[in-house]
Amino acid sequence: MPRILEPEVMDSWEEAVEYDAMDFTEVNTAFAESVIELGPNCAANILDVGTGTARIPLLIASRCPQWRIWGIDLAKNMLQLGLQHVKNAGLEQQIFLETVDAKKMPYPDGQFQMVVSNSLVHHLPDPLPFFREVARVLQPQGTILIRDLIRPTDVETMDALVASIGTEYDEQQKKLFRDSLNAALTLDEVHDLIKQANLSNVKVYQSSDRHWTAATWQD
Repeated sequence: MPRILEPEVMDSWEEAVEYDAMDFTEVNTAFAESVIELGPNCAANILDVGTGTARIPLLIASRCPQWRIWGIDLAKNMLQLGLQHVKNAGLEQQIFLETVDAKKMPYPDGQFQMVVSNSLVHHLPDPLPFFREVARVLQPQGTILIRDLIRPTDVETMDALVASIGTEYDEQQKKLFRDSLNAALTLDEVHDLIKQANLSNVKVYQSSDRHWTAATWQD
């Protein structure tokens, strides 16, 4: 199936509130646990690209007080909600939220020991500049963990995935999920982007019935 793009930034206040209200606890927790497992066992700077309302940094920070976490996004209303969550958790000295374009980051080369991103790539019309920026701001021998949706190969698979998300989601939320699947990449496309960005020692694999993961290979 050909890729059908969706808006790179959806950021009305209503969209931000609706997104924040959706229950991604299970997938966010699984992603945060993977970050903690792969991340350094020491004080470190961690970058979360496409942080949204900062749910994942909050999950990580509560278990890794030795890390300082930057969460970046272009969606200002999402970040406004995230800032409130960070304040409510009392983590303003550990989590820093900034309005930043993932394709052109203001950070110096090698600033971060780890770069993570969950469900950003399918929003990018051309993801290659993002992957190149990840390679640039990552410290030598640093770690990445990037996860997103896989574009189905046919309409039947698409329909089955949309039907599987449950009756707790309304028709608009199901449409948003279908749009995201249409905008997602295939494993081959991700492999090619990782290669073009010169990200070495990275394994790309299908990690669920609807997700791919790119992660630094651990010996």
